[in-house]
Amino acid sequence: MKQALIIAVALIIALVLTLGLAGVDVRQGLGLMMAGAFGDKFGIARTLVRATPLLLCGLGVAVAWRAGIYNIGGEGQYLVGGLAGAGIASGLVSTAPGAVAWIALPLSAVSGALLSSFAGWLQTKRGVPCVITTIMLNFVVVQLVAWAVRGPLQEPKHQLPLTARLPDQAMLPQPDPQTDLHMGVLLAVGLAIAVYIFLTKTKTGFLIKVVGQNSRLVKTSHYKPEAYQLLAMAMSGALCGIAGGIDYLGLVGQVGDGFSQGWGFMGIPIALLGGLNVPGVAVSSLLFGALMAGGDSFARFNSIGQALVYVLQAVAVMVTLWATRRKNDS
Repeated sequence: MKQALIIAVALIIALVLTLGLAGVDVRQGLGLMMAGAFGDKFGIARTLVRATPLLLCGLGVAVAWRAGIYNIGGEGQYLVGGLAGAGIASGLVSTAPGAVAWIALPLSAVSGALLSSFAGWLQTKRGVPCVITTIMLNFVVVQLVAWAVRGPLQEPKHQLPLTARLPDQAMLPQPDPQTDLHMGVLLAVGLAIAVYIFLTKTKTGFLIKVVGQNSRLVKTSHYKPEAYQLLAMAMSGALCGIAGGIDYLGLVGQVGDGFSQGWGFMGIPIALLGGLNVPGVAVSSLLFGALMAGGDSFARFNSIGQALVYVLQAVAVMVTLWATRRKNDS
């Protein structure tokens, strides 16, 4: 709860400081952002939809980092998850469109897990730092997506670097077709709960956390730290991969060069600001989702535009880290 309060206060301070320094009326700016994030069903839907990939990628980063293995490849795992979903959709959409989502989502998770596990194997078995391999794999996957959307998965007219648009019947169900809200949001919440139970209530989850704190202790207890680190990396990649699948099947419906909006990279500060624990990551992702949704509304009424939203995010991260450091020092 203390971490969540720090995050909330930091975001408010960041908003006030940034709006004031930009010469924007603070009350008006805050009003526009609050209305855009929570003012009506459309704003709430935008907030939840934007918080979903942040939550899953943040959880992915948190699980791996808890085990002492630093996954910086959430962006690549997110992209490969979306691409895997598009690949399976291209083969099923004409014959069984209703089954696309339920087959594609597990494949997205598996694709992300395989990518992250490869990096984890290189570190645990070959001594290659995971930080380096996951960063490099991000670039590999970016090029893989660029090739796929200009080659085997390109839309039928071959005019744009995009996959074919999914028909509505192949997308994730929407409770209210007027908004962007889709069932992937509930799936993300369910996965967050499952990760929390796994980390806090199971022996394996406990050992994953112990490995990150003291791998020698795990060795003296006749367990293999490398096995738990590999498991953590697989879970991490699966969460980031399914985030890409959910965005593809629930919101975007196409994969192209600009498919990701940096969700995988944003998972790193989300996880850190959330204290690498599930409740903190959930709060952090929700607040940043609201910031993004509110920023969309703010950009429509202010000449500063969307650029200010990125400044707000950066200031919020710095203020939160400062507040957390002050709390730890005291």
